[in-house]
Amino acid sequence: MVTFDRRSRALAAVLLAGVLSLCALAPRNADAATDAARTEVTDLLGRKVKVHLPVRRVILGEGRQLYLVAALDTQNPIERIVGWRKDLIQSDPDTYNAYRRKFPDIAKIPTFGGFEDGTFDIEQAISQRPDVIILNIEAQHATEDARYIEKLDALGIPVVYVDFRNNPIQNTEPTMRLFGQLFGKEQRAEAFIDFRNQQIHRVTDVIEKQHPARPDVFIERIGGYTDDCCLSFGNENFGLFVDMAGGNNIARDIIPTTFGQLNPEQVIVANPAHVVVTTANWEAFAPGGHWVGVGPGADMNQARKKIAWYTRRPAYAGIKAQDRQAFHAIWHQFYNSPYQFVAIQQLAKWFHPDLFADLDPEASFRELHERFLPVPYESGYFVSLHDPEVKP
Repeated sequence: MVTFDRRSRALAAVLLAGVLSLCALAPRNADAATDAARTEVTDLLGRKVKVHLPVRRVILGEGRQLYLVAALDTQNPIERIVGWRKDLIQSDPDTYNAYRRKFPDIAKIPTFGGFEDGTFDIEQAISQRPDVIILNIEAQHATEDARYIEKLDALGIPVVYVDFRNNPIQNTEPTMRLFGQLFGKEQRAEAFIDFRNQQIHRVTDVIEKQHPARPDVFIERIGGYTDDCCLSFGNENFGLFVDMAGGNNIARDIIPTTFGQLNPEQVIVANPAHVVVTTANWEAFAPGGHWVGVGPGADMNQARKKIAWYTRRPAYAGIKAQDRQAFHAIWHQFYNSPYQFVAIQQLAKWFHPDLFADLDPEASFRELHERFLPVPYESGYFVSLHDPEVKP
């Protein structure tokens, strides 16, 4: 059973309420002949679900699932999407705008689950009759509590669960494979999986062979989304990325789940040599806030000025990272996408610059765009105050 924080459970409940309202008026299509024509797939909760394959009409429980959809339907990544949560628009407006420039019809996709109303655009979306609804596994609690799966199944609408966020190293590959199966793009998905694995091993093979000394690292999660300190990761997601990149996540033994919080005194006592802030353009949530707007096409001069604010946090007073100005900002959305390998490579460059002198995360991400994605690569996904000439 996956453990989620209160906010995730509340958001999941809103999301599923929107799904049900969208689908309640959809025509029932679950007679025996139709059911026999479906193919059984296994989702990330181990559920066996029958779906018409390949799917033609898809509702995405999270807009950021576009990161993978675009690698499968590269010619037209929005052709199957008939509804999605508006998180991509709000949490990653720079990527959304990059796709909007090339695919202007993206603005016509019905949205739901925003902070304003938390519902689907029913009038636009109901007539689409989704072949499948793809939800993140944090929606599990809401579906169990309200028996949404049974109600949606009665309408002939299958639901599958995926995961990029809670156990990404374990679950990203099967999630990618499931998307490939649903979309009839199995070979394309396997090519992406192979590329991703190769890029991860460019770091992990070196760490395994060289056994470098591991610097202590604190990951500040969603920096600037609020001014609270000190949200972080346990031994998963970015916390695990740190370990894979040859660092020691100081919150690993303190936070028992994927996400959690340390108090400032715990950070000071741990005395990390690096502080890495996961952050993004969050103008929609915190206008003019302390977020660092890393992402495609970010202004690096402005980003360096904004990351400097974090050096003045009381939680970081006197720690080793202050001596070296080893404060880094990295695109938060690496935590929730099949692009995690870029974050792992960049973390390795920060922690072990000599060991990974020839590794170029920018080039790796650019190659991903050139091989799999329909929009051109724009730099700006990470920034650092650290002067590599200053030795630890």
